[in-house]
Amino acid sequence: MSVRNVDVAIIGAGTAGMSAYHQVRKSTDRIALIEGGPFGTTCARVGCMPSKLLIAPAEARHRLQVLPEFGIAACPGEVDGVAVMRRVRFERDRFVGFVKDAVEGFEQKHIIRAHAEFEDAHTLRLSPTDDVEQASPEIERIKAERIIIATGSRPMIPEPFKAVGDRLIVNDDVFNWQDLPESVAVFGAGVIGIELGQALHRLGVRVHLFGRDGAVGGISDPDVRSYAARTFAAEWPVSFDPRDVRISRDGDAVVVDFIDDQGAACSERFEWLLAATGRVSNVDRLALHNSGLKLGARGIPLFDPLTMQTSEKHIFIAGDSAAYRPVLHEAADEGHLAGQNAANYPEVFRHTRRTPLGIVFSDPQIAFAGQRHAELVEGKVDFAVGEVSFENQGRSRVLLVNQGLLRVYGERGTGLLLGAEMIGPANEHLAHLIAWVIQMRMTVGQIIELPFYHPVIEEGLRTALRMLNKSLGMGPKPPPNCIDCGPGG
Repeated sequence: MSVRNVDVAIIGAGTAGMSAYHQVRKSTDRIALIEGGPFGTTCARVGCMPSKLLIAPAEARHRLQVLPEFGIAACPGEVDGVAVMRRVRFERDRFVGFVKDAVEGFEQKHIIRAHAEFEDAHTLRLSPTDDVEQASPEIERIKAERIIIATGSRPMIPEPFKAVGDRLIVNDDVFNWQDLPESVAVFGAGVIGIELGQALHRLGVRVHLFGRDGAVGGISDPDVRSYAARTFAAEWPVSFDPRDVRISRDGDAVVVDFIDDQGAACSERFEWLLAATGRVSNVDRLALHNSGLKLGARGIPLFDPLTMQTSEKHIFIAGDSAAYRPVLHEAADEGHLAGQNAANYPEVFRHTRRTPLGIVFSDPQIAFAGQRHAELVEGKVDFAVGEVSFENQGRSRVLLVNQGLLRVYGERGTGLLLGAEMIGPANEHLAHLIAWVIQMRMTVGQIIELPFYHPVIEEGLRTALRMLNKSLGMGPKPPPNCIDCGPGG
């Protein structure tokens, strides 16, 4: 039996694994970076980057519909699906190439192309993969003093969807299309479902989005969620709370029978069923029963999010495999933290995490910063709410993007800004501003004193903060409207 002894073994070479590798490499040359699939992070291959490449032309075409309101004649914009998907694939491959270039810059002796699973708490058993040849076929086992789990995640496929056979796809498949299809049933009203469903609709694909239990884009604030549901339903076919859903296959067609949100019985046929019903951690492929790790309800190792250390103190976990905050910048942070602590073990340091930040690149955009409404309610936090509608907000009306609702939350007693949930224009920027001031532990009153230019969309945030400050009992009643442009700034 051929065994390699290392100080640190990292299972997975995605965003978290690569970030961990950079940290471990500073302390030791005895490393094994084990990857059983293709190089290229989830974000670059099948996530945030290719999805934005599909959203960009969709938004450009949709914007043509607004031009007549400006007094500019415009055609609807004929879509060349082959050209759209050619650019998506080309740019996607370019982003993946950057990741591959980074890996080629690693010490190649550290890289092992194989699947790994636990034989015991310090031993990983290797096996070849279907996709790649094992770089070091003579190595059958890795014995490691410390181990970092960074195996990422994969799309979750509910069992009823499998009835449609090869008409079932996930977001990974979309970005390999050679042309746009005629129709798609999108199941899942989370980030992936809303982004891809709306983009395909705007590119001329017949789409129906099916959600569950009224959920919309992960929004927990009931007022914001209701606004989002109405806004999306006004643009394209959506059923956020369908009942009696039945999925079947008829020849090459996917048939969906259901009771819609208004109680009507419906039956629709589609070319494809796109499963966007969430992702599942790949830790279930690691034979964790051999590791001694204590597992949570979803089979994920229990860990400290401030150290990424598990119940087996020499084992750490990071990125989507931990399913704590499954977005790229958090995966990079977790990999960095796990790598530092694995490298310095048994010295382990706790690090403060960044303020939570999330963005759905729909139109209008959905975003979150800081603590969510549901978290505050469940935590029985004494908080107040301020809000602004963007329907009459000055800059938003000028640009004809005046749809949206922003709600901000502040702590009674301290006046600290705690969080926000929103749907509206330029929310990717507003969410950043809010996250930054929350992380700086600024009060609502202090934020209001910061400069706000006129006319800008950010004035809407100031309106919401003024209302919040009044609700906290820490400021005067806000002015009813902006002198120059009306309610909301």
